[in-house]
Amino acid sequence: MNLIKAFLLLIIFITPLKANTIYNLIKIPNLEIYEINTKNKLKYFYAARPFRLGTQKNIVCSDSNKKDLEVKYKIIHKNLSRYSYDFLKKINLKYIVMCENLSISELYTAGIPDNVMKTLILDIKFNENYFERVIHHEVFHVMHLQHKEVFNEEEWMDFNKKGFQYADCSTCTDKIDLNTYIDTDGFLTEYSKTTPSEDMAEVYSHMIFLKEKEINQIRKSDPILNNKISYIKNRIKEIDSSFTF
Repeated sequence: MNLIKAFLLLIIFITPLKANTIYNLIKIPNLEIYEINTKNKLKYFYAARPFRLGTQKNIVCSDSNKKDLEVKYKIIHKNLSRYSYDFLKKINLKYIVMCENLSISELYTAGIPDNVMKTLILDIKFNENYFERVIHHEVFHVMHLQHKEVFNEEEWMDFNKKGFQYADCSTCTDKIDLNTYIDTDGFLTEYSKTTPSEDMAEVYSHMIFLKEKEINQIRKSDPILNNKISYIKNRIKEIDSSFTF
């Protein structure tokens, strides 16, 4: 009888224990383990219940059903598996949090990077048309936050046509379209025009997501984007010389 009681107590306390351990690691409540045994040592967690973050509790995300998690985990894992453990260590990314309806101050977003906590939160309900590409967009933000000295925004802005100005912030404009332009003219998407860092992230995500033939065609037809692509390649090589696109 005592053995049965001990077993029941173990079942009752094991989930909170995991949740508390995860919270101590990355300071996000209500998470549980989804997968931690991956080749590149990324550890995947999911929201078992909705959570709020930030000093003003303005970062909000909801839990997902098991079926959605299974589908999106496979997509996320496939895309993130292209990054080696060594590269992830250099950009300080170790934990992936999966939830849905992710927002900051009631503005929906695809992801939130936190290089200090080595964490990337991803909204698994983000627009299906861009979901895979956006994963790499957010990885770039992790990289950028960790290596701001490598990516010089003043140098980047000099690539653009004279007179072009970015917005003050990515949420200070209505330029939110993520469709890839047919006629690029220095920018791959409307969203690229918001800030230098978002422009960099859009260039990087296309470099990863598009086929080499498509990238080469962009480089041939658009000298501004050719310079931007070369810049991203060279700067990432400074972080990890073995990185391949």
